[in-house]
Order: sequence, then structure tokens, then C-alpha cells
Amino acid sequence: MSRRTLAIGLSMATVLTGTAVPVAAAERVSVSFPSAKFPLGVPAVPTKTMTSVAPGVDLWDVKSGTSTDGYTVTVLMPSGRDYGMQQTAEAKVAEVEATGETASLQKVVRPQVADAAAQTVYMVRVGLWKFEEKDKAAETAKKLKDAGLKVKVDYLGDDGMKTTGPWDVKVVVIDARTFRGSYGATLGTSVAKRETVSSMAKAQQALAAVNGGFFNIHTAKNLRGEPVGISVVGGRLLSEAVPGRSAVVLKGRTARITELKSTVTAIAQDGQKLVVNGVNRAAAADELVLYTEEYGAKTPADNGADAVLDANGKVVALRAPGAAVAAGTRVLHGVAGVAAEWLNAHAAEGVTVKVDTKVVDVRTGKALKLTPDLGVIGGNVGLVRNGHVKITAKLDGQDSVNMILRRHPRTLLGTTRNGSLILATIDGRQPGVTVGASFIEAAQFMRWLGAKQAVNLDGGGSTAMVVGNKLVNRPSDGVERGVGDALLVLPK
Repeated sequence: MSRRTLAIGLSMATVLTGTAVPVAAAERVSVSFPSAKFPLGVPAVPTKTMTSVAPGVDLWDVKSGTSTDGYTVTVLMPSGRDYGMQQTAEAKVAEVEATGETASLQKVVRPQVADAAAQTVYMVRVGLWKFEEKDKAAETAKKLKDAGLKVKVDYLGDDGMKTTGPWDVKVVVIDARTFRGSYGATLGTSVAKRETVSSMAKAQQALAAVNGGFFNIHTAKNLRGEPVGISVVGGRLLSEAVPGRSAVVLKGRTARITELKSTVTAIAQDGQKLVVNGVNRAAAADELVLYTEEYGAKTPADNGADAVLDANGKVVALRAPGAAVAAGTRVLHGVAGVAAEWLNAHAAEGVTVKVDTKVVDVRTGKALKLTPDLGVIGGNVGLVRNGHVKITAKLDGQDSVNMILRRHPRTLLGTTRNGSLILATIDGRQPGVTVGASFIEAAQFMRWLGAKQAVNLDGGGSTAMVVGNKLVNRPSDGVERGVGDALLVLPK
């Protein structure tokens, strides 16, 4: 992609435009690590070391690029974003110049992706400093803040435009021809609780593990392990799908990427039905929500109703809400209103209520068999489909400039033509050490590794890879973050 590299005296009026990085390796069936030059930044032969983890499982430590980016000061728009429309940005230029500083208006083109057209926005920036001159950028930022402007010191390597890096990458390659273990999904000790990938991997003696999908940081603190999207563990649906969003389906030693939808329906003994709106999450107005024993928290303490079901669907209690879900039971919780009234009318103690659960592959239209060897991890954004870059940012709710164009730490998953699995972490947000990747770069990187299908999992501070009970990447928070779920590579 193209963006100006930091240089003293360079005009701040440069147009910033993102374009795709050329594919650096031919399509291949083998899972051999590519010998071609690293596909990001200035093409160069990366340094790489391989460690054999188990038969068919190899860990690669890959480094490429050098640090040449520096710092600028970015002026925030009234929305709080670092970009806006031209008129808004021009008004900010005037505000900066009123302080005696010189501001530049930068045109930024967020490139087109598979399901979202290109977008043109504008940034307002003040000054250019070398990497070692960050303190000077901070001084200018303070002056602007004292004048009432909202600004931030910005490392130019994070922009998502042209950079020389560097990149620090970890890749686990699982060869379908020789691997004799299996893949699994886990939510740790409960749905509600966040745990580190290290903890979840150790509990199941995994050979390797990476963080899974997004988790809900906008709910009550004690519920923030809840996945935002589908989760299936051991054949049990523990979180409903966001319809059509990317997901990874794990079964035995096979993994595939597709899009899923789920439906859950409560069917009373008298034949009456009601849609179950969610699984193991906070309930909204008029919703019916299913809670399983894996939830790890109490049902909502509202004015609704709880119907406690045994393993056969028999209602063993119709109780006031706000209690735990006992082992061997499930609870249908109806919020006061239609849902609670339905439970009171059709889920009396002693009757049977069937909970009909379906998970459907959107690509094939077929339902998945919810067997004990099935696991599903909700993806973030589709990156590669049938060997071609296909970034489904809008479908997956991530079509902003910040998510598509800017660089962040990434956790990536891909499958090859012969069914082998590639897991990768690209660390980022560490100026001078590693810059992360944009969605476009992430897709090109996975193609370079030989992925025919690839998806972006949760990233940022959540990015974590554990191999042999050791965290092998460098999380951007400085420490490993608790996350909602993890994908495991198991020895059996």
C-alpha cells in the first residue's frame, strides 16, 4: 500500500491511498513454509526459525522489515474519530492555525473491499518528527490540548499506508497429512468469565492455542466473557450466531471456514412455540433467553420468569429469576412481558418444553450435526475465499477506516487446499518493534502462507498464541489479556 514514509521537510499535503500488496507466492498444495520474500512492506527475505512442536505441528518465528517511521500529532474530530469529512476537517485546520501552529489536511482513501465501496475521508495533522523525537510531538500535542483541541500523538507505522515495518510474526502450521490430534473450541470454565489463552490451553493440555472471536465488553462486568457471535463447544450451542458472519467449524482434525446462522425455538408440550432470542447473554426487553450450565452466572434478576428444564426438557421448576443454573439443567428466562407470560402459560412444572436448536451453514444451506466432536469459533472478518482476497468487513460489522486500513495486532486462521491449518499472530502497536497489519495486509499475508480460505479472529490486545504452555507472541497490552474463547490444537 502507499503512504509517505517519514522524511524531514516532506509535504503534509500528501494524498494517502491504500492499495493491495502484490501476492508474493504462487498458489500451492503443500504446507511448506514459503521461501518467497515477505509480502508486506519492501519485499525482503525474512528471518525465520522453525520449532517442531509435535508430529505435523510446526511453530515458525518470522521477522521482517526495519523501523523508519516517526510521529505526528493528529487532531480529533467532533465525533472523537481521527478522521472526518472535508468540511469538518477544514474547520479543524483553522482551529489549529489559530493557535499559531501549522496544520495540514490529508486526504485518506480507505480502499474498497468485497462488500464496501471505497471511502474518502480527511485527517488533520501537525508536524513530523523522527522516531527518537516523540517527546517533541508530545510537546506540540500538549500545546494544542491547552488551547482546547483534542489531539493524540500518532505513530505513522499504525496508519495502514506504506511502511517498512518491522513485523514480528508467529505461525503454527498443522499438516493434515501427518497430524494425528484434533481441534477444539473452549470457553474456559464458563461463558461469562474471561480467561487467558494460556489458562484455557493448560487446562486441556493443548499443543497450541490462539484466542478466538470477539467477546462482549459492553455488558455487565461479570458477563464480559460472553462471545459476540456463535460458539459451539462439544456440540452444544453456547452463544447464538450473528447471521451470516464468518465462523470456523472444527470437527475432529478438520477445520473449515464458512458463514453460519442459528435458530433456537422453545416448543411447549401443548404445541405452542416461541423463538429463543439468545443463548447465555444478558436479556433485552421482551426476550426469551436460554441459559445453560456452562453460563457461570445467575439468570437476570428482573421481574420475569425462569423455567428450569432437566436433561429431557421436563420443567422441574417455574421460579423467580436471579438464580444460578444448576448442573444438568437449562433455564429458559422470559423477560417480563410476552416472554414471561408465555412461560407462565406453557411451561408449568411437570410439562415438557423442547428446545429445538439448529446451526445452518449459509454457504451450503445444510444444518450442522451438533455432535460431541463439533466445535465452532466465531470469526471476525473473512479475508480469503477460494484463494482470492475477499474481505467481508461490512457483513462482519468492521467496515470503518480504523478497522480496514489502520494496522492492529491480528490473530489469523487459514486452511490450505489439502485441509491443513495455519494459525498466525502478527503483533502490533509496538512502535519500532512490530507494526501489526491492516485487513488488506492480513489477507495478503495469509495468501503468502498458502491459505485458500482465511479469516481474521479477534485481535488488538486480545491477540495471543500459546505453544507448549508458553505464550510465544508479545501482546500489545504488555501482558496476556483475558478473552472469551480459544481455539485449541489437541494431542488426541
